[in-house]
Amino acid sequence: MILYSPIQSLHKAGHFRECPQCHRIIHKRGSPGRNKPNTQHGPGKDGKQLAHLHKNKQPGKLRKLKNSGGMTILHEDRDLLVVVKPSGLLTVGTARDKTRTAHYLLNDYVRKGDPKSRNRVYVVHRLDRDTSGILLFAKSEPAKRFLQEHWEETDKYYLAIVLGRLTTPAGTISTYLAENTAHNVYSTGDAAKGKLSHTEYRVLQETRESSLVEIHLLTGRKHQIRVHFAEQGHPVLGDRKYGNTAPAAKRLALHARTISFIHPFNGRRMTFDTGMPEDFVRMLGKG
Repeated sequence: MILYSPIQSLHKAGHFRECPQCHRIIHKRGSPGRNKPNTQHGPGKDGKQLAHLHKNKQPGKLRKLKNSGGMTILHEDRDLLVVVKPSGLLTVGTARDKTRTAHYLLNDYVRKGDPKSRNRVYVVHRLDRDTSGILLFAKSEPAKRFLQEHWEETDKYYLAIVLGRLTTPAGTISTYLAENTAHNVYSTGDAAKGKLSHTEYRVLQETRESSLVEIHLLTGRKHQIRVHFAEQGHPVLGDRKYGNTAPAAKRLALHARTISFIHPFNGRRMTFDTGMPEDFVRMLGKG
C-alpha cells in the first residue's frame, strides 16, 4: 500500500491543522445487515480492524492551482488526479453555474489553457457543494471505468461536527433512504422506495454543544451523512437543508478527510489523508 498523508505540508501552508485524536484511532468495522435496516446504534461485532493513518510519512509537495477556486492537488499521475475541494465549490456544473466547478477548472488545468487540447478529466464521484475534502478524477475513460467498477473496494472517511453529544459514542446507522419530488432525502421503512444505506461513526471529541465525529461511509447515497445524523437529532453544523435546529455556521461542517482506492494502472492501493480543516478547529473552540 502506498501512503500519502501530507498533513505537515498542509499545516505549514496554513490549510489544515493536525488532529491528534484522529491519528490514534483504530477502526472496528461492523457488519450491518444488508437486507434489514437497523436504526439502533451499536459498535461492530465482527472485530475486523482497519488500520487508520497514523503519522505523516514523507509528505508530497502540494500544488495550489491558480484560479482554481481554492483547490489543492494532492497527487497527479498519467491516470488520475487527487485534489482537495474547498467548501462552496461545485463538483460538476449545473444549469446556473457551468464554469465555477472542480470539473471545469481541472479540465482547464490539464489542457494548460489550450481550448483545442483533447486532454480532459473524468468525474469518478462527487461531493456536495458545501462539503470540503478529497475528490478523485480520472484522466481517461478506462481509468474512470476501473475506479467506478471497483468503488465498493474504496474506503472513504469523513469528519463532521454535529450538534449535541451522542448517547452512543460509536456505531452504525442503517436505514433505507429515498428522495421526494422536492429533492429532499429521508429515511423510509419501505424497502421498495429506498436504498439501504449504512453510516459507521465514532466520536473523537466533545464540547459542551457539539461533537467531532469520524465517519466511515459504507454506502454513498445522496446526502447520506447529513440525513442520518439529522434524523438522530444531531444535525451537521451549518446544514441549512436538514439541520433546522443546528446553530448557524459559516460553512457545512462536513469534510471528506481520507480516501483509499486501487490504482487503475498498477493495481496498488493508494491512501490519501488531509487531516482536519483549520476552520473545524475554530468551530470546536467556540463550542
